Amino acid sequence: MAKLSPRDIKRKINGIKNTQRITKAMKAVSAAKLRKAQIQLNATRPYSNKLYELISDLGLYADREAHPLLEIREEKNSVDFIVVTADRGLAGAFNSYVIKTAIKEVEKLKQEGKDAHLILIGRKAVQFFKNKDFSIIDAYEDVYRANMNLSFTSKIGEIIANRYTEKKSDAVFIINNELLTTVKYETKIRKLLPIEAQIVEPTKLDTYAKYNIEPTKEEVLEHLLKMYINFQIYRAMVESATAEHAARMIAMDNATKNADEAIRKWTIIFNKARQEAITTELIDIINAAEAIK
Repeated sequence: MAKLSPRDIKRKINGIKNTQRITKAMKAVSAAKLRKAQIQLNATRPYSNKLYELISDLGLYADREAHPLLEIREEKNSVDFIVVTADRGLAGAFNSYVIKTAIKEVEKLKQEGKDAHLILIGRKAVQFFKNKDFSIIDAYEDVYRANMNLSFTSKIGEIIANRYTEKKSDAVFIINNELLTTVKYETKIRKLLPIEAQIVEPTKLDTYAKYNIEPTKEEVLEHLLKMYINFQIYRAMVESATAEHAARMIAMDNATKNADEAIRKWTIIFNKARQEAITTELIDIINAAEAIK
């Protein structure tokens, strides 16, 4: 590496300071977006959990032949994965965690001689998996600003439901990041289908709710099952979007701290270089004075 002049080092320090100002601003923006996203997430989780409890509870009493989506297949020869990442980067290992988990699950199924298919949500997932040796059912980019709603997830839900009903898949899982605290998130794998009933001791069945279904069992199950699938996909997107803001806030905070350390290091180098330059100039002056004598 060529030795840098004090002017070059000063220019480098100024460049790091400019980058640091950007990372500080991005951290502040992510923190503001995180607070707003948490409000949406806190409104989504209770409804999602209750809906799951209702569907699981119905699984205790509903006839599994009443609807194709209630069928449980012993052999899971074909599995669908809904992989949810962000559209943007600059969030540390946020997207790579989900991608690595998806690859691990697909490879495990392939080793067992089973098929794995992917539905990709988020530009980072699409960019990674496209043009590679993966079976991709469908892919969606730039979905969080305009399409993070039940209208969008119903399209994916319909694809998933049709594939399960037509026995093209025997199970469906969602892979996404979920927020644990404002400074921590975790990659989760959640089963979407088949819907499994809660495990309850026979003696305790009487303590659970009994349902009188109107107008017909088929119509109610059809509506509830579609609602369940669509909302669980929607929740995965809300979880991912919220965790993304937290991940970016953490990444920008770390980048700002790293910039501080880089500025400190290059300032020391600058001071040494300037000291060497001054010493060299003094030596030249002394040598010139001696030569005149």
